Amino acid sequence: MGVAEEAADYGQKEQVTHAILDFTAKPEVVKVFAEGERLSFGHLMNPAFATEIASIDPLPHQRIAVYDHMLKQSRLRFLLADDAGAGKTIMTGLYIREMLSRRLLRRILIVSPAGLVGNWRRELATLFNLPFRIMSGADARDGNPFVGEDSRCLIISVDTLTSPRVLTRLREPDVTPYDLVVFDEAHKLAADRGGDLRVRKTDRYCLAEALAGVRGLQERWRLNWNAHHLLLLTATPHMGKDYPYYALWRLLEPEMLATPDAFSEYPADHRRLHFIRRTKEEMVYFDGRPLYPKRISDTLGYELSQGPTSEQALYDETTDYLRFVYNKAKLLNREAARLAMTVFQRRLASSTYALLRSFERRIEKLDRLISDVQDGRLTTEQLVTLQQRIHEEDDILDAKAADDESAEEGREENEIAEEKLLQGVVAASLADLLAEKEQVESLLGLAKRVHDAGHES
Repeated sequence: MGVAEEAADYGQKEQVTHAILDFTAKPEVVKVFAEGERLSFGHLMNPAFATEIASIDPLPHQRIAVYDHMLKQSRLRFLLADDAGAGKTIMTGLYIREMLSRRLLRRILIVSPAGLVGNWRRELATLFNLPFRIMSGADARDGNPFVGEDSRCLIISVDTLTSPRVLTRLREPDVTPYDLVVFDEAHKLAADRGGDLRVRKTDRYCLAEALAGVRGLQERWRLNWNAHHLLLLTATPHMGKDYPYYALWRLLEPEMLATPDAFSEYPADHRRLHFIRRTKEEMVYFDGRPLYPKRISDTLGYELSQGPTSEQALYDETTDYLRFVYNKAKLLNREAARLAMTVFQRRLASSTYALLRSFERRIEKLDRLISDVQDGRLTTEQLVTLQQRIHEEDDILDAKAADDESAEEGREENEIAEEKLLQGVVAASLADLLAEKEQVESLLGLAKRVHDAGHES
């Protein structure tokens, strides 16, 4: 047995036996054990002690986030929103290591997308020597994985934690509260408010509410405890809509930010206590050199083919169609039409074939609606109600990057979502449906002729 192993064994014996000052232990073992005790209080001499024992040298922006912002707060409620590639996992590990050294944390729960749980465990173990355990749904089958010594440091996927069986285990009364809860990819904790002012929350967001300590939740989500510290990680805190952005902030201070109006009046200096965001352009090495090369973008122009059967003609006629739909949408189903028309705008900028396929899908949806109305399976009132539900669908290309998309039966998630979005119409009657179908069929015919011509700019 080596000196280090003997020292560890010596420490364990000290915990279960009475101290006997017989001075018979090996001096090398006693020295190693004493040195371990001394280093456990290293933060008292060096406030950034975790940087000395980590297997990585944190970059300036990572040190600033942890030591100038996060560690200074006795109750951390924080939205870390740096650009992708900033090292948010490293900053989280550095914070956890410092808080453990200070004896301010005991139980930690990291909630991430399923595809990232392995990455979290690997980086925390190799860079900070933090022994986290990955929990799966099967762990909740025969016992409560949130109880016991091996439940102190857990990593779990957000969808596993929202499953009924696992959530029931988390709600059991013998579960000791977690001191710190970390949500990775926090923008996926979606909550939005529709045109009817109804707030729609995903199960993921309801879970975050429960752990954050939001009051008045449904019984299924109600916990008898909440996390003292809450850390939200995302590179895209604002996805283009104000309410989902506010919903993230509400998790940080549920009582103080109970309404969007309260959030809009929240003082800027208070916001800075809860939020930090740095772009890649702001990140540098210690000598001031940029961490990432400067991004250079340029706009390249190209000529569309001309003539009666040309890309230019298809572009003009499709634009007229979009303008017609948008103008009509001012009076009826604006949001549903906006989502459907966004598909055509993207395909118009992509390729003739992509636009052609979208026209075909649009006609399929219109045919289905026309058939339902003609056969009495769908009334005019039901048609309007159907369109009111369309805007609840997520626009995948807006909401996710390509790496975030999943695949189902060989089809990308944006393809499946497009089929749903193309159900958005501005029709209030059968005549409106027939009129739009005729217009789209004309565009489809032109798109086929342009595609068959074989010229693609």
